[in-house]
Parts: sequence; structure tokens; C-alpha cells
Amino acid sequence: MKQHAPSAERNREPLLPVLRELLPSRGTVLEVASGTGQHAVFFARAFPGCVWQPTDADPTARASIEAWCQEEGLPNVRPPLALDASASTWPVESADAVVCINMVHISPWEACQGLMRGAARVLPPGGPLILYGAYFIEGRPTAPSNLAFDASLRERNPAWGVRELGAVTAEARTHGLELDRVIDMPSNNFTVVFRQRGG
Repeated sequence: MKQHAPSAERNREPLLPVLRELLPSRGTVLEVASGTGQHAVFFARAFPGCVWQPTDADPTARASIEAWCQEEGLPNVRPPLALDASASTWPVESADAVVCINMVHISPWEACQGLMRGAARVLPPGGPLILYGAYFIEGRPTAPSNLAFDASLRERNPAWGVRELGAVTAEARTHGLELDRVIDMPSNNFTVVFRQRGG
């Protein structure tokens, strides 16, 4: 049942100091599209003052998250919830921060739209939506590896693909989320931070 993603092993260490700057010291962190569950247990251990709420639309992923959580036995990780980012309702009514790692490019555009809509609904004023992954950014040269990654994603599913950050930002803004910062990460990835307006 327990799954293992090499990418989760690679990106969790570089993400940790970034999340230390962005996440509140206490409160609920909603992770959308938690995948295997490796991130959930790793970050829950690193942020003992926060309650980590993993979610995923895929029942196989939720079973893996549950297996990781049971093995680690951390008191601040909740059982995984079924959450489809594109759905009009989410099983979570509020969160102090929302984290979404490597989902926006491995899902249809409707999932990104739903993520923005849902995050705007659950976050307090000033609350962060933290995205991690590959993006095309206007005015910046695109790494050949990201072009190849985009082509491989679209080959697997034409609805997938590396997104233009400008389009993601415009979608966020329609739901009251403003771009706060873009942080360069290893392997031509980025951490992109939006904040709920009014904070």
C-alpha cells in the first residue's frame, strides 16, 4: 500500500527552509494532492506546532498516505481526505495555509482553476497558497529540461503540461489571491506563493 516517489525525496529538503519562512508556527496546513504521503509525514515532523491535513482525489494515493502516517505515528497528521481540487466543494472549510506540490502541471487546467477557487474559500486574509513545480515564466529563458518535461506530460495526457505562470497568476487574481513571490528552486522548479487579499 505504501508508495514511494523519488521526486518527493528529492524536493522535500530544498522545500523545507522555504516552508519555514512561509508557514505559520501554528495552525492547520491543508495539503492538496498529497500523492504518496511522503511530504505529509516529513513536513508534519518538521512543523510540530501545525496540524497537517493531507488530501488526494486518488484512493490508491490515500491508502499510501495512510500507510506512511501509521508507520510514522505522528500526532499532528490527520487522516487523508478525498479532495478533488476541481470540485465545487471541498471537505475542509478553513485552513491557515494551503500547500500544493507538483499538481498543477500533472492535471487538467480545471484542477488549477479549482485550486484557486477552493484556496480562496478556505484561507484567511493574508493566508498563503504555496505551489511548487515547473512553470514557464515570461521574460525568463526556459530550461531545455522543462520543454522536454512539458512535451512528455502532453504526450501522456494532452490536458496536462507545464503552465504559464502569468495564466496561473491571472486565475488566482480572479479569486482574490495575489502573487506574493516566486522563489527559484533546484532542477528548474519554482515555489510560487499567493496570498489571500486583505492580509
